[in-house]
Amino acid sequence: MTRLKDNAVYRVVRHLPVPRASNSNVRNDQVIRFTGPQAKEKCPHELRLVSFYDDEQQREFRFLKNHFKLSAATIAAIYKNRWAVELFFKAPRQNLKSKTFVGTSPTAVQTQVWTALITMLMLRFMQLKAAWGWSMSSLIALLRMNLFTHRDLWAWPDVPFAVPPDTPGPRQIAMGF
Repeated sequence: MTRLKDNAVYRVVRHLPVPRASNSNVRNDQVIRFTGPQAKEKCPHELRLVSFYDDEQQREFRFLKNHFKLSAATIAAIYKNRWAVELFFKAPRQNLKSKTFVGTSPTAVQTQVWTALITMLMLRFMQLKAAWGWSMSSLIALLRMNLFTHRDLWAWPDVPFAVPPDTPGPRQIAMGF
């Protein structure tokens, strides 16, 4: 499923019935075929075009789908929920700077995704718990700067610029050689 570009050239093959329920914002449900110069090579099959008006954003969206069995209202709901998922995964991508995966096996990728999600959950909890008005990017930046200092992570967000406590490291035993 994707949105139709504004400059797309197509013709309507047939119109499908549109739900007329009072809570449905589906405007059109059509089967289309692209007619642009390279359309026969790039997309030779028919597609479904669903037009949906979003009351929250006060604008119309047009979705392309190659699935003809779902209702137009279901297609619009799937697309709307898809953006909630996209926004959920946007925060780890932006804040954790994880552009590539260290491993490529399914287990390695799953481990890295779970680690990123758990990290974001912990950071979000720290952000909500802190008395200081942190943005997520500021919180992450200051945490990066303090990686090698011992700090109480539950107290630190409230007094981020205090000098870290002087905790002695482990004692080394002198060896007499």
